[in-house]
This record gives sequence, C-alpha cells and structure tokens, in this order.
Amino acid sequence: MADEQITTIGRCHMCKRTFGYTPATVMTVMMDPGTNLPLGMTISGALREPSPEAAARAVARHVCPACVDKVKQLKTFMDAQSTPPWGDS
Repeated sequence: MADEQITTIGRCHMCKRTFGYTPATVMTVMMDPGTNLPLGMTISGALREPSPEAAARAVARHVCPACVDKVKQLKTFMDAQSTPPWGDS
C-alpha cells in the first residue's frame, strides 16, 4: 500500500488534453514562461545554452504519453531523412 502512487489529473502542455498521470513518472519539459519556448530553444528553433535567468524562471510542464509517442515518431522520421541513401562512403 505504501508503494502505490496517487494518480493526478492535469492537462498536456502540447495537446491541451486532460490526462491522468503519476507525478513521479510523467514526462515533463522545462519551459521558459517568459518566451513560452522550451528551455534553451530560440524562436528560430535552434538550441543554445540557456541564460541563468531563464533557467531560474523555468517551470516543468507535463506531457501526455500520446504526445511523447508522436515526438519519438518524428525523431525516428527525421533521423531516417538525414541518413544518406548511398551509405558512409
């Protein structure tokens, strides 16, 4: 009984759907509330080292499993597109 986790209901930051999750195991993304972008991401989509001020104000936002799966599929697709069809030579 002590090992059981309490389920919480919240909204996914990406798709805005309500979902149930266990706070200890849910996927989170650190967001900068000043820019509404993930920590370290620029408006053009490039990554950079976040400033200390941005890191201090960043907050964790919950992401549902469906959105996590979609991001994994996108990463797989993008990795496959960046591989040259002729091999390493």
